[in-house]
This record gives sequence, structure tokens and C-alpha cells, in this order.
Amino acid sequence: MHTQDAAQEPTILVLNSGSSSLKFGLFRHSEGDETLLLEGSAEGIGRSDGTLQIRTPDGRVLEQQEHVLESQTEALQKLAEVLARQHHARPAAVGHRVVHGGPHLRKHQRLTPAVRQRLQDAVHFAPLHIPPALALIDEAAKIFHEAPHFACFDTAFHATLPPRAAQLPLPRRYLRSGVIRYGFHGLSYESLVRRLGADLPPRAVFAHLGNGSSVCALRDGKSVDTSMGLTPTGGVPMGTRSGDLDPGVLLYLMRVEKLDAGALETMLNRHSGLAGYSDGESDMQALEKRAAAGDANASLALDAFATAVRKTVGGYAALLGGIDLLVFTGGIGEHSEEMRKRVCEGLAFMGLVEGDPAGKVKAIHTEEEKQIARHCRALLKEAAG
Repeated sequence: MHTQDAAQEPTILVLNSGSSSLKFGLFRHSEGDETLLLEGSAEGIGRSDGTLQIRTPDGRVLEQQEHVLESQTEALQKLAEVLARQHHARPAAVGHRVVHGGPHLRKHQRLTPAVRQRLQDAVHFAPLHIPPALALIDEAAKIFHEAPHFACFDTAFHATLPPRAAQLPLPRRYLRSGVIRYGFHGLSYESLVRRLGADLPPRAVFAHLGNGSSVCALRDGKSVDTSMGLTPTGGVPMGTRSGDLDPGVLLYLMRVEKLDAGALETMLNRHSGLAGYSDGESDMQALEKRAAAGDANASLALDAFATAVRKTVGGYAALLGGIDLLVFTGGIGEHSEEMRKRVCEGLAFMGLVEGDPAGKVKAIHTEEEKQIARHCRALLKEAAG
């Protein structure tokens, strides 16, 4: 339980919506930055092994449930119940991580009916992420109706991409309709830039590796290239997403297998990537165990994933003229030492060695929720004049 003074501080509730998960944090401003009061996550939403946990910053569990959570809205309702039981003040604002806002929403801003409609119009840019995010926004607006709500976009950080990275090799008329490289995991990358501060060298590569994975090249703390493109399906192979493919593969599947857009979307987003290589398994820990036991398909999935990330890092070394720092983050990047070693195999000639005391390779915890809270606090102050 927090002190009465802390409970009375204006708080910001952050909701971080993923494709099959919901992370959340309750923050208040203290000593020049956002301080976490409460955090938690709902994992495996829609699966039989789904879990919900809500805990204090020191790890004390306030709520633990293990059953099917049908939706993010159900997880949010449980969170609201715990907040009420713990006597926390109602949040002064609610911040939402939004993966993709389309071509017209590239800045963090207050959620208004007009902004929500533009999000609805942008569903085709991220069909796996935007529908559950919109449902969550609507439910949160009902539960916390007295607080302003803000949308923080994963694409905003990559607005610095130069034309050679942002524009795609298609007829220019598609550029005008927003068919460009947007890049994602921007809130994660932005939080790393802030955490590193003066220790961030001029040439850095960040690899956010999780169920969704991307790699970003940074010069002087700004994004100059990134692996994901128009949608979060592109780039390196992911848990269930294909990553980049020869476009001819899709044409073949349309012509020969008679797959329509809906079938292709389902296959590329839900049954490909690591799950495709391994015949259904997308969890990194499970794949590592299977590979250690001699499963050839699991070994192939791990090798293909590591190789794709390594090739991207190598390409960015050429782009930047060298790499001063390689940072791993995300669930896999932070917690899988084996995968970090696999990615770094062959990069020693650049001094990129996992576990090297020289420190050119780091694993750093991302703070997406805290970064969203910072943006919301700034937007609140801006609105107040």
C-alpha cells in the first residue's frame, strides 16, 4: 500500500496494447520523472494458458489469475477493480500505446472523436493491432470517463527517417496515399535513448526482439533506418509473423493456392515466422528447449531468426559506417542470452561480442509504459497552458 501523500498525487494510467497481451502501469510524477506505483500484464489473451498479474514495483503480487482472458477489455476491467480495492486515486489521464496511426497520425496527441475515427480508418495498416486497441480505448473511456485520454504512436519516433529509407520502390502515386515505411517499436527505442542519455554513442543499433521484433539504426539518437515497413508484419521473422518476403511468394499463393487477402493476412500474421519454421511453436523458451532436445525444426527456427537479425545489424553497420553500441531489448532480447550470442556470432570483427566487458553489446530493459506516461504528462501541461 502506498502512503496517503503518494496516493493523492495526480496519476497517469498507461495501457500498452499488444497483439495478444496487455501491459499496464500507474505512474505519478516525482523527483523530475515518472514513478511507478503499480504494474501488471495480461498474457496469452484468448488462449487457454492466459494469465493476469498485477503487482507493486517491488514485486509484491496483488492479483494473480490463470484462466482464459477473452479480451483486453476483460483484463482492463479486472485492473480497474484492483485499483479501486487498493484505494488508488482515479487517474488524471490515461495513455494508450497505439502501434499505427496511418499517414495522418504521426504525433502523440489527445484522443478525440476525430482522432478515433482516423484510427478506425487506418485499421488496414495494422489489422492485428488496431482493432483490439480501439476496443480497449473505448472500454477505458467508459471506465475512466472523467480523465483525458492520449494516444502515443509507435511510428512517431521514426518520423526522422530520410526519404531513402521511408519511401518504397513503388510508383509515386502510392506515396501520396501513405504507402511508406513507418517503422515501429518507436516508444521502446525512444525510452532506450532516454535511459542511455550521454552514454548513447553516435552510431547505435537497437534490436527489440519479442513476439514482434524489429531492428533500428540510430545516428545521434535519431532513427535513420528500421526493419519494419508499412506494417508490423515486415522485417525479420517474428513469433507468428513472416517478416519480409519476396512479393512473388504472395502472387504465387494467390494464383496457385487461391488465397484471398483475408487468408493471406491470417497466414502472414498468425501462422508464419517462428511458428512457420517450427510447425506451430512461437515461444522462444519452448523453442530453445526443443532445440536442446534435438528438434530439427526448432533449431531451424532459432537459426533463421538469429541470422535475419544478424544480417540486419550487419547492413546497418554498413549504413552507419560502423556500430559503437548494439542494444538488445524486448522479451527475447533481454532474457535470452543464447539468442544474443547467436545474433552476435560473426560480428566480433566489429567488436560486437555478447558478454564482452568492453560493453559494446548491452541488454537493457525497455520502459515503454514510462515513456508513454512522460508524453501524457507533457501533453497535460501543454493543455493547461
